[in-house]
Amino acid sequence: MTEPCAPSWREWGQGHVHEGTGPYGREGVTAMRRDTRPGAAAPAATPTARPRRAAAGSAADEPPLPDPAQVDPDVLLSLLARHGWCRRGRTEGRYSHWTPPDDREPATSVLVPADRSFEDSTDLLEEALGALSRSAVPSAQAILAALLVPGDEIHWRRDTPGVGGAVPWAAEAELRAAATEMLTAAAKAGRSRAAYFGARFDSYAAAFLERVLVVAPGTGAGLLTAYTPAPDDRPAAKTLVRALGAMRDAVDFQRATGRADAFDDGVLHGVSRELVASVVRLVRGSEGVGIALAWSPAVGVPQGFGDRQLLEFTPGDLPALEAAAERLERIEPPVDVELTGAVVRLKRQQPSGSGTVRLRVLSGAEVDEVRIRLDEAAYRAAVEAHLAGAPVRLRGRLERKGGFRRLSEPAGLVPVELDAAERERMLKTLRAGEAAGG
Repeated sequence: MTEPCAPSWREWGQGHVHEGTGPYGREGVTAMRRDTRPGAAAPAATPTARPRRAAAGSAADEPPLPDPAQVDPDVLLSLLARHGWCRRGRTEGRYSHWTPPDDREPATSVLVPADRSFEDSTDLLEEALGALSRSAVPSAQAILAALLVPGDEIHWRRDTPGVGGAVPWAAEAELRAAATEMLTAAAKAGRSRAAYFGARFDSYAAAFLERVLVVAPGTGAGLLTAYTPAPDDRPAAKTLVRALGAMRDAVDFQRATGRADAFDDGVLHGVSRELVASVVRLVRGSEGVGIALAWSPAVGVPQGFGDRQLLEFTPGDLPALEAAAERLERIEPPVDVELTGAVVRLKRQQPSGSGTVRLRVLSGAEVDEVRIRLDEAAYRAAVEAHLAGAPVRLRGRLERKGGFRRLSEPAGLVPVELDAAERERMLKTLRAGEAAGG
């Protein structure tokens, strides 16, 4: 008996969205195959790279293959099903036979053992990986990439008018820029909820992006695939799924009723002005976009989520999204803080009177730097602290305007005495900030 092929997760949702019990009524079409029996072995370690045997005339810089001795058959089976490969023959047995979707390569097939208990399991996995590496089917390379790169897979699809399948250079640049903004917003919302972040948590989000890996999708222009670390950075991925679902629901509600307050409620699920702006950037100039996420099969599906998530937005959503971005920035209140920082810039127009200083924040606020307008007495105190190499402490309100980089209503500025160890830590912090471009 031949098992019908499920649609590829990249093709899933083309023109339709499955409704179910996942977050905001959307869940994946196929549940992950996983052994939940008592005493079942834990998933194998992340596959290590194995140098690819170079064939005659092949490029020397071909990517390596996963080590078949480290590949978990369950993970490979999940990836084959995710990308629409077809299971042939019996549904139960020691091995399963798989072929590419839509009979694109009739001569290509892979044989995957049910588990690693069989003597020839490693040999079969090596042959399967070799067959995938030789296949011209785009999903074959995506499967190999997913085996090599650990993490949750996020896929962006941006339908842009072009010629012969090619799109303008600027359209690809917009895709990457929007994806970067989206991941940054998700990382910040995974740490804390806010309608508008501005510069807050910039360092945290930058460190998250350093851990994200990008692979070539191999399926044409207007596509981008990235892997976020799992399970370590799952909060960002889960927040992204919840927030995009809440945003989709809020857009539908606004278009149906004219009310935008659903976006306010979406903040609790991770919606922010930055996330909305990233979707606006993704959609503008396109004919529609899709953001899909598939959880790492090696780690498993987090509780309360479907195996695959897909959200789509169209140009018709732009008016609601643009209005929501302005609204979310407007409703975020200023933040009262007491911060400690090192004076790194001083400026005033006259030899006396008030002036402006810039502080490298050491504690008290989740921003890297703030600008402050000080009266003459406070400005002189800041100058003295700068000359002495000492930080200052003061109270104030982080203002929304300027992205929470300004401190208004400053009060109580005093130098902070440091011992030798604290001074060394402060100098390291300042050097790190300068190296990062501050």
